[in-house]
Amino acid sequence: MAPSTPRVVVGIDVKKRPWEQLVPLHNRWHPDIPPVADVKEGELVRVEMVDWTGGRVGDNNSAEDIKSLDLTITHYLTGPLRVLDTDGKPAQPGDLLAVEICNLGPLPGDEWGYTGTFDRENGGGFLTDHFPCATKAIWYFEGIYAYSPNIPGVRFPGLTHPGIIGTAPSHDLLNIWNERERKLAETDTGFLKLCEVVHQRPLASLPTPKNCLLGKIKEGSPEWQKMANEAARTIPGRENGGNCDIKNLSRGSKVYLPVFVEGANLSTGDMHFSQGDGEVSFCGAIEMSGFLELKCEIIRGGMKEYLTPMGPTPLHVNPIFEIGPVEPRFSEWLVFEGISVDEAGQQHYLDATVAYKRAVLNAIDYLSSFGYSKEQSYILLSCCPCEGRISGIVDSPNAVATLAIPTAIFDQLSCIIYASIIVYFIQCQKVISVCIFSILFCCLFIFHKLGHKA
Repeated sequence: MAPSTPRVVVGIDVKKRPWEQLVPLHNRWHPDIPPVADVKEGELVRVEMVDWTGGRVGDNNSAEDIKSLDLTITHYLTGPLRVLDTDGKPAQPGDLLAVEICNLGPLPGDEWGYTGTFDRENGGGFLTDHFPCATKAIWYFEGIYAYSPNIPGVRFPGLTHPGIIGTAPSHDLLNIWNERERKLAETDTGFLKLCEVVHQRPLASLPTPKNCLLGKIKEGSPEWQKMANEAARTIPGRENGGNCDIKNLSRGSKVYLPVFVEGANLSTGDMHFSQGDGEVSFCGAIEMSGFLELKCEIIRGGMKEYLTPMGPTPLHVNPIFEIGPVEPRFSEWLVFEGISVDEAGQQHYLDATVAYKRAVLNAIDYLSSFGYSKEQSYILLSCCPCEGRISGIVDSPNAVATLAIPTAIFDQLSCIIYASIIVYFIQCQKVISVCIFSILFCCLFIFHKLGHKA
């Protein structure tokens, strides 16, 4: 007998705000957020998600919505789902929840997404010192491919994945999160630097009632007031999984999540059509609404058997991820290296963050020589399927990081013609000819793209 179609446990209307959805959403982690549905082991279910901003970013060429975005809204999640075994018994603390991603994609009728960089005044990002202003690129989907009118000459297959998937914390674990993050947030940031840039964002985003959405819990009620003041923000990944932004968690992947509360209370959201390793522009994947079809399995006692605590309590564990078999195939890559020496020439000791920053900057500078602006290159490297690596972390004083770009994402005919012409005439020092051929290239590019569309 053919398998049944997935049961839709949470549907989404993208024309409505997160708090207007028929099944309520949430944007915080808390053990007392009630589950919105039950799912059984082995059952194929479908959940739908708004984009992480809940529709606040528009399909237009203005970056004002990115610039003014209030980050206390993040992230709108679908769930929680209470997971039961085949006998109807819920998952228990200490179990391991295996979640198989069977299928996923954009919501029909909403096949577009966006990538952005935050303004310095709104927290900035990895390269704020180089890109202080908010920017945005819109992407449109053609099956498995994405293209952007804001970054011409680029088209690539997406490795679609949920940026966030996780279980609810217990009260004890929630207290651990809040205590350690509060201590960090109280650190004097006046002298704190990241890659030699004075820190822009809060060191940790602590609980706040502002824009807090707690699912079925009615806003303004005494219960809501208590929970809103202690519910953890969804911004970082933690022991429960959460905002891990692992681009390879696509079709066929399995996520092994620790269970901290009865029923596990699984939530997911922050769908990405594509993302590069590091998501370096911060709002840096191709963000979209989407659906996820999944199956769950409860591994009784799995936390103790398979996870090793890396901290003072048995709660200090981390998920395990099993990558699926479906990924874009690229055979040719261009790899950029960075070492632990910053732009001012200062040496750092085995600093992989500085090394990765240098690799990204080197790639941006290279791409800008082919006619892309540095802002376009920055956004592209954040959302295309590029591969980031810590290649060396042992040879003092330099860590070595690399960023590999698949060359097939570019419109190679246009790029090769343009590069060849520019290089030839620069060597001949014929500046006027370079300008003329740049104009001709633009015409060639337009005709080529029109031919491609036809």
